Amino acid sequence: MQNPNHIPIRFVKVANREPTSVKIQQGIPHKIYVRAVKGVIENYRRGFGGLFLAVFMLIPWLTYNGNQAVLFDFVAQRFHIFGTTLWPQDLTLLAWLLIVAAFGLFLITAIWGRVWCGFICPQTVFTFLFVWVEEKVEGSRNKRIHLDKQSLSSNKFIRKFLKHSIWLAISLITALTFVAYFYPVKELFVFFFSFNLHFWPLFYVLLFTICTYANAGWMREIMCTHMCPYSRFQSSMFDKDTVTVTYNKARGEKRGPRSQKLNSIEYQAKGLGDCIDCNLCVQVCPTGIDIRNGLQYECINCGACVDACNGVMEKMDYAKGLIDYVSESSLTGQKARFWRPKVVGYFTVFIVIFGFLSFEIYTRPLLDLDVVRDRASLFREGTHGNIENTYTLVLMNKSQYAQTFTIAIQGLEGANIIGVKSIDVKANELVRHPITVARDVADIGAVVADFSFVISNNYNQQAQQKSTFLYL
Repeated sequence: MQNPNHIPIRFVKVANREPTSVKIQQGIPHKIYVRAVKGVIENYRRGFGGLFLAVFMLIPWLTYNGNQAVLFDFVAQRFHIFGTTLWPQDLTLLAWLLIVAAFGLFLITAIWGRVWCGFICPQTVFTFLFVWVEEKVEGSRNKRIHLDKQSLSSNKFIRKFLKHSIWLAISLITALTFVAYFYPVKELFVFFFSFNLHFWPLFYVLLFTICTYANAGWMREIMCTHMCPYSRFQSSMFDKDTVTVTYNKARGEKRGPRSQKLNSIEYQAKGLGDCIDCNLCVQVCPTGIDIRNGLQYECINCGACVDACNGVMEKMDYAKGLIDYVSESSLTGQKARFWRPKVVGYFTVFIVIFGFLSFEIYTRPLLDLDVVRDRASLFREGTHGNIENTYTLVLMNKSQYAQTFTIAIQGLEGANIIGVKSIDVKANELVRHPITVARDVADIGAVVADFSFVISNNYNQQAQQKSTFLYL
């Protein structure tokens, strides 16, 4: 007798979701051969990628007031960004900047999906650049598959050697440019190509050369699908109004090949949708997925499948947009909302934090002061019977131009400064300036008196630091 609590088991045949581009490889299961594609979106992607590379390569060579405009000098513990120099005391500005960038990315993702990944992410830009080199040297997708199946020959060796040589050259220039953000660019290139570069700069140049070569040449989609954390939590920022690369299943199914001469009434009478199952959308995908299987975390929203599908639709004389940048709401016939709680929340936080960052930058003083007491002697008697305390003032010029600092004291009755009261400090320089404060014994009412050192510059900015006057 059958148990009434028993749940019957039914075996269901599941469609094979393995990427078509991988199945075609015949013995090369982990390599994706990306097919070249042309179209409007591809032109935009190349434009954004080219702009990113141009800006990345150009910035280290820019100068400001005779110095490298952007230089993150970890050795001197200073970040130079055009007219601004950030010291360790200014790391709050860096924190604000990172938070602004994070919420800016969240905002863009909530509205347009992973367009950052598809258009301007360095991994994507360099991957497509390396694929372009591969295509120029080894040929089209089918030729590359055929070449890899061949046994080693002089033709194959020359093509492979040339491709990897170009990859390494691009990686080396990229590494030198990246290190130039942290090391003076002119010295870096001169010392590197004259074989006089110091160990640590040379180490990082070689390290980033290997990383760029491995990431863009070999790992490619593995970086996006297995190592990038962004792909794992992006779905938490999506909703039904987020614009992503989407396949219109209602229009495309049932997919299947057909003659180009078949009109819409004839193929619809056979139960076919607009998708002719050519698999071009899979072959052009840099991560090797089939967008027709629905939204997947591997999709980087590059739009290559959109251009490929639109090209096929145009040849078949069908309407474009079978695969397109569209929201779930639009596919179901509803009006997509731009301003919705999630977008409003991200935008509000972004504006507020950006305001805090702007305020911090605008009100940031160009001078700083620290006071160190002379610990060798708490006090001493002067030649005129005065009591003297000695201090070392640490004067910091945070600007990229010379300043004159004037030193004064506040809150200490009958005190005067013995020593230089005005000092010139060069741009981005930290100066230790010894100074003595003297008081008449008659003016000393307590053994410990609090007061402040005050410095001012020639731009009417001030900084002050508390200290103590001792007479024990």
